[in-house]
Amino acid sequence: MARRYDTNDATDRATGLREAASAVRRGELVVLPTDTVYGVGADAFTAEAVGDLLEAKGRGRNMPSPVLIGSPNTLHGLVTDFSEMAWELVDAFWPGALTIVAKHQPSLQWDLGETRGTVAVRMPLHPVAIELLNEVGPMAVSSANLTGHRAPEDCDAAQEMLGDSVSVYLDGGPTPGIVPSSIVDVTGKVPVLLRAGALTADELRKVVPDLEVAN
Repeated sequence: MARRYDTNDATDRATGLREAASAVRRGELVVLPTDTVYGVGADAFTAEAVGDLLEAKGRGRNMPSPVLIGSPNTLHGLVTDFSEMAWELVDAFWPGALTIVAKHQPSLQWDLGETRGTVAVRMPLHPVAIELLNEVGPMAVSSANLTGHRAPEDCDAAQEMLGDSVSVYLDGGPTPGIVPSSIVDVTGKVPVLLRAGALTADELRKVVPDLEVAN
């Protein structure tokens, strides 16, 4: 039976974060608010939990889960060949609605799906998400909806779709908006905008003028 906690209530928030962290460590799924939409998450290093996440969403391995982190410093253990331009993007837009696709460390023992040696990583601008991430470490997090359905802006919508496949729901009220994060690939010599979302190409070029836009 799924448990739900109101993170706008101090007592419920403390209990909910504790229960959510325990659930993640047990390899279970949790729903959490972010600065874009609600996400469903699991321990990034527990392959079975990530598989459960993809299954709960009705999503195939060909659409691997992004990873959320609670601090830019966490990147040092996750990515390799991270350019100076990539760090400039991090400094300018994290925490926030920018997802960065980078080469992951070959030694990492994780299975996020068919990633081809890359990882899509982001630090969200939401205190509940950051607190949970700093407690449990990197999490595989995808929008908390069934594939093909609208990404949820509130916990009710997430719970209606995902039900008891999730152990803990952290209800932070409506999210600020449904505009997704922008996605920039930094695996090549110049950054490439794969998806324009909350950040436009013009905004990103103020930091990395060489930014290209994918066709």
